Amino acid sequence: MPVDSVRTAGSAEESRVYTHEAINLILPEVRELIAANQPQEIRQSLEDWHEVDLADLLEALEKPEERLTFFRAWERDEALALFEELEDEVKAGLLEDLTHRERLWLVNAMSPDERADLFAEIEPEERPKLMALLSPKARAEIHRLLEYPPDTAGGLMTTAYVAVRQDITCEEATAIVRKAAETAETIYTVYVITDTGVLVGVISLKTLILSRAGTPVSEAMETAVISVNVREDQEDVAYRLRTYDLTAIPVVDNEGHLMGIVTVDDVLDVIREESTEDIQKFGGMEALDEPYPKIAFGRMVKKRASWLSALFIGEMLTATAMAYFETEIARAVILALFVPLIISSGGNSGSQASTLVIRAMALGEVTLRDWWRIITRELATGVALGTILGTIGFLRIIIWQAVRPIYGTHFLLVASTVFCSLIGVVTFGTFAGSLLPFILRKLGFDPASASAPFVATLVDVTGIVIYFTVASLILSGTLLK
Repeated sequence: MPVDSVRTAGSAEESRVYTHEAINLILPEVRELIAANQPQEIRQSLEDWHEVDLADLLEALEKPEERLTFFRAWERDEALALFEELEDEVKAGLLEDLTHRERLWLVNAMSPDERADLFAEIEPEERPKLMALLSPKARAEIHRLLEYPPDTAGGLMTTAYVAVRQDITCEEATAIVRKAAETAETIYTVYVITDTGVLVGVISLKTLILSRAGTPVSEAMETAVISVNVREDQEDVAYRLRTYDLTAIPVVDNEGHLMGIVTVDDVLDVIREESTEDIQKFGGMEALDEPYPKIAFGRMVKKRASWLSALFIGEMLTATAMAYFETEIARAVILALFVPLIISSGGNSGSQASTLVIRAMALGEVTLRDWWRIITRELATGVALGTILGTIGFLRIIIWQAVRPIYGTHFLLVASTVFCSLIGVVTFGTFAGSLLPFILRKLGFDPASASAPFVATLVDVTGIVIYFTVASLILSGTLLK
């Protein structure tokens, strides 16, 4: 089937949707070509496909022998580009099925950061076999890259960059760039180092090309270098790249030696992973750490059950609080009608505040030092929002009483109870929702753990206490005799 018949030009989102449709449509034909062992026909039928889409197609082939035949259908450069787009676990499985000669070529041809990710994925007992295939230079790079946790700048960086000494001319630097261009991750920014490897500046390819003959690199370079420490968290790396609008950022050790670079494409993956993790935590569950369709059923249940159980136990406290005020409820049954209204308003306001603060933390707009300013602001916001909701609740009771008298002769006291309770509950909700992220960050936990369900559960319990305490004060001597 011609691929063009199922692909479309349009937005990236539209193109992605149609690509998946194309995979489903072309898959039977590809399987037939694989079964017939016709590699040339496979290449011809998919010649317009991007390597990212080809990787998706390969992963859709479930049988290892089909994946192997499909992979071998491509020329070396195409196969390498395809291989680097595969998920790490698929890479590891495919690598096991290749011949020794194929593995030797592939692992040495990969970019350093992709190779390090692959080694981190395979079983530790399999690493020595693969390590033996590498050149001494590649082996040293692997050892260095695997020293760092995968969620740090060192775990993200690649050593395929271009660096020149500060004591050479721009013409000499241009020649070095030209020689390294084939293997470097990027050549648009060239890093300037001392004889001992300390990063002292950066110079763009454009500046190198346009510099006058004989101009020293030290004169043409920029010395205000934005860099990250090799141990910095990947979120900080992403923030730095986004803030300074960089396509790559150098990674240095504590002494300032240039260790590698992190490119923007790696950071885009980080942003996606971190956003997915935060969204899942906001939903009241552990982060899945792998795509939803691919996670094992048992692991998914385990990750979801732990948080649900914790939240369920927390909600039991709501029942305990209700039981504590059973006398008040028995004397004034009308109070029970407004319990869902009260506690849901507190939970919603708390979730709003928590979401706003966590997002501001993620963007670097708010730090731990800002806690008092944020708390006081949210307290004022909570009073304002509570007053608005309390007024709506008060008017609702008054109007409904005029239309259908169901609240009794003390309806004004009931309306006042709801009004004051909503101010108290919403204020506490915004206070708790804004404070919890700061507490968790201070204790070294992810602020996203202050998810909406967790805040709502906390506010549910306190909302009951606030509501019935206010009711006891206002209705004492009337409904609560």
